[in-house]
Amino acid sequence: MTSPMPRPTPSISTVPSLTRNQVRGFWAAWGGWALDGMDSFIYALVLVPSMRELLPRSGIEATKGNIGVYGGTLFALFLVGWGLAFLWGPIGDKFGRVRTLMLTIVWYSAFTFLSAVVTRVWQLALLRLLAGIGIGGEWAMGGTFVAEEWPERRRVAGSGYMHTGYYVGFLLAAIANYTVGSHFGWRAMFAVGGVPALLLAWIRHGVTEPSRWREKGNVIRNWEVWRPLAALFSPKWRRRTILNSLFMLASICGLWAGTVYVPAAATTLSEAAGHVGPAATRLASLATMLISVGTILGCLAMPTIASRIGRRGALAFFFTLMMVFIAVTFGYVFYLGAGGLTWFFGCLFFLGIGGANFSVYTLWLPEQYPTECRASAFAFATSMARFGGAGITFLVGAGIRHYGSLGAPVGMTAIAFAVGLCLIPFGAETRGQPLPE
Repeated sequence: MTSPMPRPTPSISTVPSLTRNQVRGFWAAWGGWALDGMDSFIYALVLVPSMRELLPRSGIEATKGNIGVYGGTLFALFLVGWGLAFLWGPIGDKFGRVRTLMLTIVWYSAFTFLSAVVTRVWQLALLRLLAGIGIGGEWAMGGTFVAEEWPERRRVAGSGYMHTGYYVGFLLAAIANYTVGSHFGWRAMFAVGGVPALLLAWIRHGVTEPSRWREKGNVIRNWEVWRPLAALFSPKWRRRTILNSLFMLASICGLWAGTVYVPAAATTLSEAAGHVGPAATRLASLATMLISVGTILGCLAMPTIASRIGRRGALAFFFTLMMVFIAVTFGYVFYLGAGGLTWFFGCLFFLGIGGANFSVYTLWLPEQYPTECRASAFAFATSMARFGGAGITFLVGAGIRHYGSLGAPVGMTAIAFAVGLCLIPFGAETRGQPLPE
């Protein structure tokens, strides 16, 4: 009698460990993106005090209407700068993700730091334009690095983790405003914006280019610098490029024409409730902290949502939250006055979760394009939409001046998400597909 054959031991699925370069590269990308978020949100926190000082020095009366118009104009110029950041994409494809990442960080750090010494509103406008160019490029380079360098089975989670950095940056900006800004003023806040440059030593001496890029680097380096960008509009990729830019436009309308006015709205409601001066500044900072925490939680949940209902489904989920809570928060709760302060803070948490829609792009965009044009695709989709966002921000600023209130104009930006929801079914679903070579 023969003994039965032993059954094979089922293989245990293990999650691959990360190499030193993957870990250090992730923290470099995450840290750059966190300080990027801090830098980009500093202006939202200091908009009112900076305009109150710089407008009279520039021969302009610092009325609420003028603060709204000129503040919105500077937001728009920042977005134009971010739109020009698509130029970093071909540079990153040709010369490497890590080298370009370092350039973007030192760029936006320098121009934000210089904002601390301006004496006229036009000087601040120019520096915000230039800072936007660097800030826009960091996301594309960091997101591309993580997508290419992390192992396939950890790449989805890595995208969600990496994007929490931007909103940790919001939280850092709020903490800085609570401690530094409320005591030393808005100029000290811009001086804090020079901190990201300290990351350069860490990146330069500890992070190497992704192996995917190195394998194709010799070929790509021989290309003309514009060639990766031109590939995005070849028949194979044109539809994806246009749709991704439109999705991003909807997201930009919500972030810059919506949540960026949260500190101003919180200040208005706080003053109506009798909290003035430093107390109002602290409440505005707490509002920013709350929305940041909500978005961080949304980013951490994004990989699970995207794995279960797909990339398009995840984007639709976050778009729906943004559409509903922008309309409710600014179209209704804001007009409750002093009695609406508690409800306003409650809505901010859900508005924050909806803000995690940006994390979907960190995962989804690299999955749609090959290595030779991946950074260009990421930079183009996330940057070109900023031009449209600049126009929307102008409209919101004009609306604030017309209505004498930011409630209705900001609330109407919810329409952008309704349009985005109609376009999502036409996007490319990449769930379950490996990153293209």
